[in-house]
Amino acid sequence: MDKSEDSEENSTQRPPMLGPNRFAARLHEIPLSELWEAGIRGLIVDLDNTILGFHETELAAEHLAWVQEAHERGFAMVMVSNNFSERVRGIARVLNVECVPNALKPLPFGFWRALKRLQLPRKSVAVVGDQLFTDVLGAKLCGNLYTILTEPIETKDFPITMMFRFFERLMLPERRTR
Repeated sequence: MDKSEDSEENSTQRPPMLGPNRFAARLHEIPLSELWEAGIRGLIVDLDNTILGFHETELAAEHLAWVQEAHERGFAMVMVSNNFSERVRGIARVLNVECVPNALKPLPFGFWRALKRLQLPRKSVAVVGDQLFTDVLGAKLCGNLYTILTEPIETKDFPITMMFRFFERLMLPERRTR
């Protein structure tokens, strides 16, 4: 799979650990057929601002449909979040996926737990998330997993996350407009 939407010039200017393999505006815009054709069989997906807005309680219909299509195509999926257990487990039940709450991203421990649950080789797993310094960096620290960076669903965030987003815009000027 290529680094779609990522120019060679920009990808060589940032450290490899901070370079997503692919960009997508939203979760539901990630083409599952292309991932399957590339040999991806497992998905580690972030919760807040990737599947569901941080302040939202209802899943968007298109995200529900995307997860359902992933199940139908045969993808194994684990949701990984730094959020608390109750919220993560409740949404995981609705989506019929396993979850790793309190993952401490970008540390690799939560990703390792997700990989153990997927029982797949690293080369067949993709990580999807909205944050460069938690989702992408954590996936790279876990063994250079394939990464897809989405735009955040909401622009309101924790102060620390807003600080990280400022640095994301510096690292990814070709992509980040928020």
